[in-house]
Amino acid sequence: MTIQSLKSRFLNLPDNLKGIATIMVAAIGFSLMVALIKLAGERLHVTQILFLRQIVMVAIVLPGIVAHFPGSLKTTRPDLQAARILFALTAMLFGFYAVINMPLADVTAIGFAKSFFVTIAAIWFLKEKVGPRRWLAVFIGFGGVILMVQPGTEGFNPIAIYALIGSACAGIVMVIIRKLAQTDTPKTILTYQAFAIGLFMVIPAWYYWQSPTINEWLLLLAIGVVSYGAQMLNVYAYKWGEASLLASIDYIRLLYSTFFGYLLFSELPGPYTWIGSAVIIGASIYTIQRERVRKQNLARSPDGRDYTN
Repeated sequence: MTIQSLKSRFLNLPDNLKGIATIMVAAIGFSLMVALIKLAGERLHVTQILFLRQIVMVAIVLPGIVAHFPGSLKTTRPDLQAARILFALTAMLFGFYAVINMPLADVTAIGFAKSFFVTIAAIWFLKEKVGPRRWLAVFIGFGGVILMVQPGTEGFNPIAIYALIGSACAGIVMVIIRKLAQTDTPKTILTYQAFAIGLFMVIPAWYYWQSPTINEWLLLLAIGVVSYGAQMLNVYAYKWGEASLLASIDYIRLLYSTFFGYLLFSELPGPYTWIGSAVIIGASIYTIQRERVRKQNLARSPDGRDYTN
C-alpha cells in the first residue's frame, strides 16, 4: 500500500476520527518535546533552550512570514499582542523550568489545570458568565491540584508552584488568543509570538550560554522541529474534530509523559499524582461538556496549546 493511498484513506475517514487520530499523534509530539527539553536541561539553562527552540521554529515559519510581510505585522490590538507575549513568555519559562526539575508526569498533570484558569480568565477578558456548576468543577479541579502538590507536607516540591504558574499563564494566553482572533489573522498572531519571544531571550540566553556539544545541538534542533510538528498536527486536529471531544482525549498526554519519564529518566508518578490527575481530568471534562451544552465556544485555541509544554 502506497503512502498516497494511505493518505487518501485517512482523508476519507469521518472528521471526528481524523481529529482523534491526529490529536493522539500531536500528544505524542508534545510529550516527546518536554522529554527532550528535560534532557537538554541537564546541562543547558532553560533560557538558552527556549531561545534556540524559537530560532528553529522561526526558521521553519519564516517563508510564510516573509510572503505576507508587512501584512503579517498588522494588528489592531497591540495591547493584547503585548499581553499575550508577556503571559506566553512566562508560561514557557516557568513551565520549561518545572519540566527540567520535576518528573514529567507530575508537570503534565499539573498543566491540566489550565482549563480552570481558562474559565477564570474568560470572565476577566471576555466577560463570560459562569454558572455555579462550572464554578464547582473549578474548585474540585483545584482540589486535585492541591492533592498532587501537597503543600505543607514532606512531599511538597516547591518547583510545583512554577508548574502551576506556567499553567495559569497558558490558560490566560488561550483566552487572549480567542479575543485577538476576532480582529487579527492567525498569521499575525503567530508572527508576533515567534519573533518577540526569541528577542526577549537573546540577553538571558547570552548570559547563561554554554557551548552545546554536537549531541546537544541535535537535541535542540529536534526540540524545535518536534514543537512545530506537534503544533501543526494540533491545528489540523481541531480543524477536523469537535473541540470538546478532542480536549477530552488530549489527556492521554499523561500516559505518554509517564512512558517517556520512565524510559528516559526512570521516573514513575506516585499515587497522589494519579489520584489528583483523575480529579483534575474529571472536573476538566465536566467543564468542557458544560460549555458544549451551553453552546459556548471553548476558550481554547490550537495556536495556544504550545504554552502547556
